[in-house]
Amino acid sequence: MSSEPQLIAPTSDQEPPTARPGGDQAAGETLEDYTLRFAPRSYRRWTPMVVATTALGGIAYLADFSIGAGIGLTHGTGNALAAIAVAAAVIFITGFPLAYYGARYNIDLDLITRGSGFGYYGSVLTSVIFASFTFIFFALEGSIMAQGLKLGFGLPLWAGYLVSTLMVIPLVIYGMKALSKLQVWTTPVWLLLMAGPLIYLIVTDPGTVDRWLAYAGTDGDGGVNTASVLLGAGVCLSLIAQIGEQIDYLRFMPPRTDANRRAWWTAVVMAGPGWVVLGALKQAMGVFLAVYILSEVGPVAATEPIQQFRGAFDAMMPSWLVVPLAVVLVVISQIKINVTNAYSGSLAWTNSVTRVSKHYPGRMVFVLVNLAFALILMEADMFSFLNSILGFYSNCAIAWVVTVATDIMINKYLLKLSPHAPEFRRGMLYAVNPVGVVSFVAASGLSIAMYFHALGDTLQPYSPVAAALIAFVLTPLMAVATKGRYYLRRADDGIDEPLLDAEGNPSGTVHPCHVCRQEFERPDLAACHTHGAMVCSLCLSTDKIGDHVLPADPVAGRAG
Repeated sequence: MSSEPQLIAPTSDQEPPTARPGGDQAAGETLEDYTLRFAPRSYRRWTPMVVATTALGGIAYLADFSIGAGIGLTHGTGNALAAIAVAAAVIFITGFPLAYYGARYNIDLDLITRGSGFGYYGSVLTSVIFASFTFIFFALEGSIMAQGLKLGFGLPLWAGYLVSTLMVIPLVIYGMKALSKLQVWTTPVWLLLMAGPLIYLIVTDPGTVDRWLAYAGTDGDGGVNTASVLLGAGVCLSLIAQIGEQIDYLRFMPPRTDANRRAWWTAVVMAGPGWVVLGALKQAMGVFLAVYILSEVGPVAATEPIQQFRGAFDAMMPSWLVVPLAVVLVVISQIKINVTNAYSGSLAWTNSVTRVSKHYPGRMVFVLVNLAFALILMEADMFSFLNSILGFYSNCAIAWVVTVATDIMINKYLLKLSPHAPEFRRGMLYAVNPVGVVSFVAASGLSIAMYFHALGDTLQPYSPVAAALIAFVLTPLMAVATKGRYYLRRADDGIDEPLLDAEGNPSGTVHPCHVCRQEFERPDLAACHTHGAMVCSLCLSTDKIGDHVLPADPVAGRAG
């Protein structure tokens, strides 16, 4: 007789076991946006294009203009454009498999990471990195908004930082429902204000294009050289973790069917890796606008988007309208991106703390934590050393994203050593998988050492390349060396029902969790080890004594 637990769904006359303290609270608070868990199809009622528009609304940030301007003014336009193109290619290639998995299996990037080489607790490392990404870029956008408020209203920068932080809190309390409306309705205005001035300048004064292309930079000689391109690409690649925020929206994609296949793929590509196309264009525009206003405001102010658009608007409209429109653009952009930064950051922090402590503290706690970190960075004037922060951070972000993307592309599809369908539930995964953890630590550690000149000045510009190459090579090597044995702790979750339907989408059948007494769809559940019923993934995460967690299966082995 098999020793595996057999699932018996509770009948109406069975009294379920007493729920764990906090179980009902955790379940209730995470149902609006399905924090920490699979997003069920009953909630995913948006069309692919609505999801895509919402996701793309999250990249309305103006930091791209600052990043592009900083690279261009230092290294020249030619090096800047080459750096932007290199970074965009890497971000698109690595972002595609991640976006596909998020949209296809309706889970966020942390849940993807768990089953793609890191293990149940191993991905806590990358959750912290992603949370750091969100508050770094919140601080960057908040700084840009404070510059706008200072120009428009004379508000001191410290007060502008505070305003840009506090105004986001009411908007981010609610999840996908509220954010989708905000992003959809503000996107047309944002696009008009952003693209209009640039088009006007090019049409009315074509010489601006020649001056832009000829700009040599303070450290350049007008030519394109490898070191400058790679240094610039390293800064741009700090944005590689943006795919995590895109997936926070893409996980709400509807099931892919024959009827919606074209729209589904268009939305996934456009709002997944395709975000970098618009991002790269904004960076190039940042170089253009910085060169355009350089002689008027100087190199320091030329990297500030509020000054860039003030100069552009000044060429096309009455002076009394210039500053108000520039301020409106900055405020709309800051709100659109920073609600996403606060939302995604709160998910990442909550995810990490819940797994480590086995206690769900509530997502709003970490909205405030993330905003506090961002406010500290703003008050410390992070904008003045922006490129240094982003250049360092990019090494960690590149190592993480490339490791996960490589695991999906090579270990899952080519070597077949990693499970094809992503797994994220406690008990199904090993605590730590050396495939991803070792690859990530080695890639990020060595590239950071290179970045800080530990391996010599000559190699310093190549730190982002090293992060990508080490992660790309080491991830499949580790999978082969371990024979894929550390991916799955169990191959069977104890439920005699498939996870996927006939079309390969996550099953929509619903069952009750006997701990929190909520109903969840099949992919979010596993058999309970002791009670002969089903338990949801969050109640597994908050099970302090582990009596719900299924035992290890010694024959789980490699994915096959």
